[in-house]
Amino acid sequence: MLNDQDFLRYSRQLLLSEVNTEGQERLKSSTVLLCGIGGLGSPAALYLAAAGVGTLILADHDLLHISNLQRQILYKTSEIGQLKTEIAIKSLTELNPNLLYISLPHKLEEGTWLNQSILDADLVLDCSDNMMTRHAINAACIQFNKPLISASAIGFNGQILVISPPWEYGCYACLFPSKQEKQYNCRNSGVLGPLVGVMGSLQALEAIKLLCGISTSSTGKLHLFDGALLQWRTLRLSRNAHCSICSTS
Repeated sequence: MLNDQDFLRYSRQLLLSEVNTEGQERLKSSTVLLCGIGGLGSPAALYLAAAGVGTLILADHDLLHISNLQRQILYKTSEIGQLKTEIAIKSLTELNPNLLYISLPHKLEEGTWLNQSILDADLVLDCSDNMMTRHAINAACIQFNKPLISASAIGFNGQILVISPPWEYGCYACLFPSKQEKQYNCRNSGVLGPLVGVMGSLQALEAIKLLCGISTSSTGKLHLFDGALLQWRTLRLSRNAHCSICSTS
């Protein structure tokens, strides 16, 4: 049930017919798992907290490094060396103290931590930065029937993918079957800060739409963004009948 402070805090999105009180109550009762709270997870977490998503599970095992500050907007210079999940909870609580924030300072690899956190969530945002983790998150989302919003960014280029049950367009493994780490990544090739901000914000946007039950045309599509030219390309996914992850789902 929304209280008077909720109506004031969320007044601008409550005015939207697609959200209104029903959508806001759905957000309030929802749990979102953010796998990584770096360049992508920072803006995503800020917008989800601002929108009133009731529970945010923040999964990241890293300590804040000075090289993170160019793009990870949740953090400050004075916090270098501290655990990201703890800093993030402090920052998000200052933004919206009415929500529940859960710290998960562990590597999200295959196994107990990943499975339990995905079981607890209504929706998962993959904001990680390596192929092994992305594949593990994808497999667990398929196993437990949870919608997944995955994004990545390098240089001036970003991509975002929304997949959800019943997986008619396949899964992340259908699109990227290899778990081998790509030759180029932001650690060795760089990335522009606002680009990850754009992709992380889009993850939050798609999450809010799904949680509110707002129709989206993004499911089963890979959206590719060229930040240098401000151009988009969209590819429709097709399910791999022999995919070891989703073919039997």
